[in-house]
Amino acid sequence: MVVVKRSGSLTVLSKMSGSGKDARVDIQADGGDAEKPATWLRICAALFYATSSFLIVIFNKSLLTNYRFPSIQIVGIGQMMATIILLYVAKIIGIIHFPDMGRDIPRKVWPLPIIYLCNLLLGLGSTKRVSLPMFTVLRRFTILFTLIAERILLGRVASLRIKVIVFTMLLGAVVAAINDLAFDLVGYVFILSNDVFTASYSVFMKKKINAKDLGKFGILFYNSAFMVIPAIIIAHSTGDFEIARQYSNWDDIQFICLFIAVCIMGFVLMYSTLLCTAYNSPLTTNITGTLKNLLVTYVGMVFGGDYIFTWANFVGLNISVCGSLFYTYFAFVERKPESPSNTKSTSLAING
Repeated sequence: MVVVKRSGSLTVLSKMSGSGKDARVDIQADGGDAEKPATWLRICAALFYATSSFLIVIFNKSLLTNYRFPSIQIVGIGQMMATIILLYVAKIIGIIHFPDMGRDIPRKVWPLPIIYLCNLLLGLGSTKRVSLPMFTVLRRFTILFTLIAERILLGRVASLRIKVIVFTMLLGAVVAAINDLAFDLVGYVFILSNDVFTASYSVFMKKKINAKDLGKFGILFYNSAFMVIPAIIIAHSTGDFEIARQYSNWDDIQFICLFIAVCIMGFVLMYSTLLCTAYNSPLTTNITGTLKNLLVTYVGMVFGGDYIFTWANFVGLNISVCGSLFYTYFAFVERKPESPSNTKSTSLAING
């Protein structure tokens, strides 16, 4: 007789009788939670992403606004080059491993490179055109686009509770933006487009991670390698290289250190985003980014110099923050009850 018990991911145990005519095979599921990393590892990945995301916004703001560096594209190319160089050197000395270049590599990494390039350039542009607190508000809409992308590409349907939390965060964003006294239509279009590409990038990255074709470092390396040449061609055609060459602060050691730090932080942000998405989910990664904006927002209010206070904006910001905190509680603290669908069993009897 063969008895099969099924409840999700499968673990097969078999026991043969002495005669060898009868066998008992138990296929037991551990459920989705058994394959999830430990809670502390998920939290550390989220904190790593939140910290690196916060730092790169501050660095970008200082480079593009305070130092008035004229070319967003050159910064993006610098971040791609830093990623390629750091990962290639690490592979040569044996610290990390990822597949060598082959004919199937472009297929395995597509469409991440083009999404990454658009996301990078739009993100840098939106940081430059919009005040820091308002930037964090409009970035909330990434969560809505991520919900939609997860449903279409991953087949995940969010619970009613998660939808309510997302609605709360978006409501706060709308309230905060109603009386934005520093309204910039082009800046708003940049940020909302950036939201779409950020959501697409995180969901496609999750698909690539699950496929396990390239590995985490392979995804980062080939992502940058395939887009750095097109990015250089675009920058040359738009005259950005000449504009950057004529920039007057190249002899300023503090500017050079900041520029190098921005390039390296671009790599750190990509790696932390990948880790957070791998250990959690695209939605958790993007909501972690919005929770990080709690600190960004209040730092911008006190030290940014470009925040215009209104009660609507202030109240809206705090509504969004409350939604982020509730999601964090449900994602990392509250234990989810085991789904009945994950415990059902089926028995098959085979007489031989």
